[in-house]
Amino acid sequence: MKCQHLLKGLLAAAGLVIGTLAIAQTWPTKNLTMVVPWPPGGPTDYAARPLSKGLQEAFNKSVIVEYKPGASGNIGSDFVAKVAPDGYTILVTASSPIVINQFLYKKMPFDGQRDLAPVTNLLRVPQVLVVHPSVPAKNLQELRAFINSKNGNFAWASAGNGTPQHMTGELFRTTAKLEMQHIPYKGSAPAITDLLGGHVLMMFDSTIAIMPHIKSGNVRPIAVSGAKRSPQLPDVPTFAEAGLPGVEAYGWYGMFVPAKTPVEIINKLNEAALKFMKTPEYQKVLTDTGSDYVGDTPKNFAAFIKAEAIKWEKVAKQTGATLD
Repeated sequence: MKCQHLLKGLLAAAGLVIGTLAIAQTWPTKNLTMVVPWPPGGPTDYAARPLSKGLQEAFNKSVIVEYKPGASGNIGSDFVAKVAPDGYTILVTASSPIVINQFLYKKMPFDGQRDLAPVTNLLRVPQVLVVHPSVPAKNLQELRAFINSKNGNFAWASAGNGTPQHMTGELFRTTAKLEMQHIPYKGSAPAITDLLGGHVLMMFDSTIAIMPHIKSGNVRPIAVSGAKRSPQLPDVPTFAEAGLPGVEAYGWYGMFVPAKTPVEIINKLNEAALKFMKTPEYQKVLTDTGSDYVGDTPKNFAAFIKAEAIKWEKVAKQTGATLD
């Protein structure tokens, strides 16, 4: 009797494996949806839009980009974490819902490392501290003095609570021992709009979104958060060079699918993404955003994510940042 049950179990497992392989071999048979958990026009679009076109060409299927912003990327990411793990719904997101939010929210609707499977890293860029031209500070030392002169009545903006921009700003605030008020926005685009209008005087953002406004002279860059200067901003010092070591952080953007998606489908997506990332079209994206090539295997990307989570947990504890 036990042998019969064991045989039935083995046959059922074999059937499941064969069925999964068959699905993976024929996949995709319909259009794909790419969910971006941020508003249109933000930094994530620089990776998502070209990638959607590249995957469309690779699989000969439409790839529809859907925006589901809110709760620092949690709403759209949670949506993908809970859909059918069949490879037809992809998440392209900044790092917050994957490695930061869990340390800021008392309750999360999903687990970024357990409920989502990494496919590949897409971009990695430093943050830039910029100010409105009306701020009478040309360097970090002068800016710190200006902020201190406001006795706590100084506001700065970010792309939203829990974003790398927010956390980098918190790291700056605590490292420099400054009193500042954080104003979170629902994405980079609306934050930049208010910065340009002088409604806020300072913000942290990725080189991706803020570069056009730096080039036009509408905002003034003070320092970058990378370990070395950005090729796009060779005249802008790192925080360490500007006299404030310890403020080093990056914004990265990655591709994910629901956790139980068949490995064969994940590998197909990875292969198509990496192939596209080596094309002249995506190489231009890397150059324009100041990112190194960061395409990786799902396994290596998972290890990178684990290390990032450890780093941001430490920053969250040091700064006391919370979103509840």
